[in-house]
Amino acid sequence: MTLEIGIEAFEALVVEELDLLPDDMVDGLDNVVFVVEDRPEDGSLDLFGLYDGWALTERDRYGVGELPDRIIVYREPHLAACETEEELRDELHTTLVHEIAHFYGIDDERLHELGWA
Repeated sequence: MTLEIGIEAFEALVVEELDLLPDDMVDGLDNVVFVVEDRPEDGSLDLFGLYDGWALTERDRYGVGELPDRIIVYREPHLAACETEEELRDELHTTLVHEIAHFYGIDDERLHELGWA
């Protein structure tokens, strides 16, 4: 069974989960916006989130006036994978931590080691 949650309610859950993250994780986010989209461009339901930008470790290539980096959270893949709001919140938490880690320059291999991918 797939959860049915509208875009505004989903965005509110994302904000709530962001607010629950540790301050030291989110305080360092610089020039980053969080965006909710229904699905990735390829239309798949396999991708829960995407970090679109330069990792902090690569910001030496970063210029003045850059557009903000984006952390995209995909609504439909989350809803397809979760049966309860509690599962959805857990998955949102994991997705947010995963994408924020990419901002800090932590790759997927290290995230697997840490249990976040």
